[in-house]
Amino acid sequence: MSAIFDSITEFIKEFLISLITGSLGTMFDDVNSKVGTIAADVGQTPQDWNSSVFNLLKNLSDTVILPIAGLIITFVLCYELITLLTEKNNMHDIDTFMFFKYIFKCCVAVLILSHTFDITMAIFDLGQYIVSNSAGVISGNTSIDISSALTDIETTLSAMGIGELFLLVIETSLVSLCMKILSVCITVVLFGRMIEIYMYCSVGPIPFATMTNREWGQIGSNYVKSLAALALQGFFIMVCVGIYAVLVNGFVVTDNLHTTIFTVAAYTVVLCITLFKTGSISKSILSAH
Repeated sequence: MSAIFDSITEFIKEFLISLITGSLGTMFDDVNSKVGTIAADVGQTPQDWNSSVFNLLKNLSDTVILPIAGLIITFVLCYELITLLTEKNNMHDIDTFMFFKYIFKCCVAVLILSHTFDITMAIFDLGQYIVSNSAGVISGNTSIDISSALTDIETTLSAMGIGELFLLVIETSLVSLCMKILSVCITVVLFGRMIEIYMYCSVGPIPFATMTNREWGQIGSNYVKSLAALALQGFFIMVCVGIYAVLVNGFVVTDNLHTTIFTVAAYTVVLCITLFKTGSISKSILSAH
């Protein structure tokens, strides 16, 4: 009877150990694969990321937003002319040079408006250059290879009781589920940033139409700062990945599996939280709002 009970106990332990090692072996696959492709995703320009969406938004900008921007720039230039004349003592102190200055300002305004997409893409090309160079500086593997330690872990698990093994099964299952959720969160951050970039690019002619006016120009300048903040966000994402790489490369699997599991999970949680904060950090640095 005792032998049967020992066999059942051993079977249960082997079953629980297989569940634990299986969860540990696949726990970080989604996160590792996603973190490994962050540099490639962040380093893409809006046109490279999805050319179909980019062309759609460019057509919308050219056919829908640009005519509205044309009306706005007409109003702005007329307002500029009225202001220019009234500032000269109600047209009593007019000189011919002010009209040349006004014509030059009109030409610059039209030139900026007609090259809105070129200026916008130049900002993100600069951001891509920064990301590409930072990816070369950030060294180290961002993957957690816990499978190499599974042999030692199985030895440690064999010495545990059924109760503790059952607790570890619950822990590894919950952490594995959380890691999959974190992988989705990383995807949300990357996709959300690119969609935000597309939204900014689609209405670019409107804020650019106000650039040459002193009173309305803050709309255009804030728009440019927001674009630069989105481009700089890619660099901060790479900084987060670099910090994560250093942390996981210095990670050591200990005999205390509870601490091991939650420590590695904490690293990934911190990575996810900081990725969400990169947008607000870049905007606060450039005073974009």
